[in-house]
Amino acid sequence: MEEYLDIWNSEGQRTGKIGTKDEAHQKGWFHPTVHVWFYTSAPALLLQKRGLSKQTFPGDWDVSVAGHVSAGESILEGALREVKEEIGLDIQPSDLVPLDIRKNTNRFDNGVIDCEFQHVFLVKLEIPVSQLHIQETEVDAVRLFSFEELQDCMIGNHSTYNIVPADMSYYQFVMDAVLNIL
Repeated sequence: MEEYLDIWNSEGQRTGKIGTKDEAHQKGWFHPTVHVWFYTSAPALLLQKRGLSKQTFPGDWDVSVAGHVSAGESILEGALREVKEEIGLDIQPSDLVPLDIRKNTNRFDNGVIDCEFQHVFLVKLEIPVSQLHIQETEVDAVRLFSFEELQDCMIGNHSTYNIVPADMSYYQFVMDAVLNIL
C-alpha cells in the first residue's frame, strides 16, 4: 500500500503538494514525521529494534515509536496512529509532551535521501513492556534501556545492542528532558 505524505519546504511549511513516501525519499523532499519516546521513572527509555526489512538501519535500536505523518493528517493524529500501529497502545493527545521539532537530513548509500521535520514527544509508559503489542512487520522487539545502558550504546561500549547512529546529542537531549520531568 502506497503511503502519501504532505510535502513541506525547507523552512517547515506545507507546500500544498502531496507525494509518495518513495518519491519523497528519492527526491529529498521535506516531510513531517513523529518521534514518540516512552519513558519510565526508573529512569529508562523504551527503544524498538528496527525490523530487518527496513531500508535504513535494519536491526538497530531506535526511538520507541517513529513514523511518517500521512497526507492530510495532523501531527498529533500521526503520533497517535503510529503509537497504536507500532506498539498497540491507545494514548490521548494530552499524554504527549512536545519536546522539539528537529530538521534532519540524511543521505544513505542505498539512494534514500531522507529530509524530515521530526516532531519529538515524550510519553510516560504506564504499563509493563510485556503488555505491548508490536507491529511485527516494522518492529522486531522492544525493551527498556536504562540511561546507563543507553550512554554505553552512545559511545559504542555496549556489547549487545547497537543504536541508530544518529547525532548522539539527540539521545542525550531526550534523557535530559525525561530527567527534567521526573
